[in-house]
Amino acid sequence: MKSRLMPAVFLLFGLTVSPAFSTAIAESNLKPLREFVWPGLAPGEKSLVTGTTQPFRPNEKPPVTRVEKIRRPKLDIFLPENPNGTALLILPGGGFGKVVPDKEGSEAAPWLNELGIATFVLSYRTNEVTPKDEPAFRRPLQDAQRALRLMRANAKKWKLKKDRFGVLGFSAGGQVAAVLHTAEGKAAYESLDSIDEHSCQPDFSLLVYPWRVYDAKTKALLPQIRFTKKTPPAFIVHTHDDASTSLGSVLIYAGLKRNGVPAELHIYQNGGHGYGMRAVPGSDIGTWPARAAEWLKRRDLAN
Repeated sequence: MKSRLMPAVFLLFGLTVSPAFSTAIAESNLKPLREFVWPGLAPGEKSLVTGTTQPFRPNEKPPVTRVEKIRRPKLDIFLPENPNGTALLILPGGGFGKVVPDKEGSEAAPWLNELGIATFVLSYRTNEVTPKDEPAFRRPLQDAQRALRLMRANAKKWKLKKDRFGVLGFSAGGQVAAVLHTAEGKAAYESLDSIDEHSCQPDFSLLVYPWRVYDAKTKALLPQIRFTKKTPPAFIVHTHDDASTSLGSVLIYAGLKRNGVPAELHIYQNGGHGYGMRAVPGSDIGTWPARAAEWLKRRDLAN
């Protein structure tokens, strides 16, 4: 089984993500479908610039793509050969000043497509023009909510089931995903058209090393991350040695637990931050996709 949009580069995810897998992904010719998220200018924007790719860093093998100055967000869409109706919107990391669309985006597509899951990688707006009094996550949140609505509006075309839409957020994208996960479907922008009649609430989320969701001064989560008994289920991954402390992930799990929401939390001893789908020497963090696949299967969201 393989994605209809890329060559067969799959390795089994039974135990870990090998460096060979990462290399194959980085060197393969991904040719996704592509959709712009907004019909014209995004809220508050004056430009349709799709972004500038930074030079590759010579010490990174496989190379990592970093895109900055994104004013017009887009979706890269990877559809599975045998879809089961589940869709995942991926929010890559990048500290809001850039977006990492491969290491924390498209490299997950073969794994998810193998599970029957349609994959949508969002290149959301970066923060060059964000006012100081505006949270850095706000414009990416708007883009993510619009993307979910666009996905639901096209559910029939892409063979998706409207109650099986999830979000996978890495790092800064994990912060956006955590806010989105608990927003109760309340959009952060004014409706534009019929697409905005669809829900922008995910049915489940995978939060992978969510970045700066913990406030060290208050010893609490960001105030925008609030839980109720209606909050969707979540799968959460972090490492103990991540400088963006795992306490945020622990508190997210605790908030879900207190409200009786199904959740699963994995804190690995080491592995740092920013590994995406790739293995880290001397760490077991490369096994997280296998754990996530098991969780998705238990919830009947994956083949």
